[in-house]
Amino acid sequence: MIIGGGPGGYEAALVAAQLGAEVTVVERDGPGGACVLTDCVPSKTLIATSTRMAVMSESSRLGLRFSGGSDGEVGGLLADMAVVNKRVRDLARAQSFDVAERLGYEDVRIVRGDARLADSHTVEVCGERISTDIVLIATGATPRVLPGAEPDGERILTWRQLWDLPALPEELIVVGSGVTGAELAAAYQALGSKVTLVSSRDRVLPNEDANAAAVLEEVFRRRGMNVLSRSRAGAVERSGDGVIVTLEDGRKVEGSHCLMTVGMVPNTRGIGLEAAGVKLSRGGFVEVDKVSRTSASHIYAAGDCTGVLMLASVAAMQGRIAMWHALGEAVQPLKLGWVAANIFTDPEVATVGVSQQMIDTCEVDARTVMLPLSTNPRAKMQGFEDGFVKLFCRPSTGIILGGVIVAPRASELILGLSIAVQQHLTVDQLAHTFAVYPSLSGSLTEASRRLMRESAY
Repeated sequence: MIIGGGPGGYEAALVAAQLGAEVTVVERDGPGGACVLTDCVPSKTLIATSTRMAVMSESSRLGLRFSGGSDGEVGGLLADMAVVNKRVRDLARAQSFDVAERLGYEDVRIVRGDARLADSHTVEVCGERISTDIVLIATGATPRVLPGAEPDGERILTWRQLWDLPALPEELIVVGSGVTGAELAAAYQALGSKVTLVSSRDRVLPNEDANAAAVLEEVFRRRGMNVLSRSRAGAVERSGDGVIVTLEDGRKVEGSHCLMTVGMVPNTRGIGLEAAGVKLSRGGFVEVDKVSRTSASHIYAAGDCTGVLMLASVAAMQGRIAMWHALGEAVQPLKLGWVAANIFTDPEVATVGVSQQMIDTCEVDARTVMLPLSTNPRAKMQGFEDGFVKLFCRPSTGIILGGVIVAPRASELILGLSIAVQQHLTVDQLAHTFAVYPSLSGSLTEASRRLMRESAY
């Protein structure tokens, strides 16, 4: 029995079914869960449109001009949000259908509704009590709501309410400068909104690589975004056809809409976890070990409800590992050091392995090289000036420990570094690997050659 049909749930279901188990997935919103229907798939679909707009708005350096616009503007090109949001919703539904079709092919039973644990071996759903040998909790998380800033779905919004807006927000205030806030602030800025980003910290993306965050903040400001650092929102209220955000220092910011991106809370209340013996953290997240086991026998958990790393790829791997372990297959425990992550701004920020902060605090001993993207031949040809490639390796052996890529489609470029980290490749091995010339990936082999030359081993 799998409670939750997002990436953690449906990927686990596929593994369990392929290993011969009889599988039931209970999902309230539809196959794919919030990730497919309201979160990751919709937001990245919107960002695909906004990225095109951003590239076109800065294409004058390539010799392109648009009639009706001055330098740096895309004259006559506007985002039709009715069409954009319809495409977002249609693609999300299509992806959900694909998930359902894949599960159906493996004879997985899908039940639409809410589920509750009666005990560790019994699940209640839609008035039915189902006995089960193994339970996986994959219930996800919900946008956090701040007291005094409750969303109304019209002017004060969570990201799950964006896709029903009839028009582009004229003046959008984004509260929260983490990954979701940065991505959506950049997207709506590119689509034509006047955006103010309220950040409670010294910089945007406070938990990410500092060099990457500096690049993005410079790009945001250059493109006209109003970034308010060290500014914490105290309250958000409607004011006619707009909103007023009151900061804790008394300043007020006015706009047409406010988007709240201040974190997530796990969907773990009221589903019988405590009665089944499942231990929760102080924040309400399900506590799991490296093979996704909870404190209760036969109950596993995966995805955002565990709070391990709120990434679809991590949820999916947690779910697969849970089923491999529960059904007696050989399994390698989850290794967070192998997780590749990406921020879908323009440019994108991709990371894998150890971080610069771990090196700076002497938690990890490593050699570092950072190459500006502006030195890459392909980047020059395409007019890409913002970004860099950063690579880390062990001083003694040259084994690659991780890296950061800030570039267009960094999400695709990071795979080479992910393989290098997981397979314990050295900078020598990456340096001797052929890269296409000219290509953005050529900066990875160039960074390796510099570390190979500079390393002491």
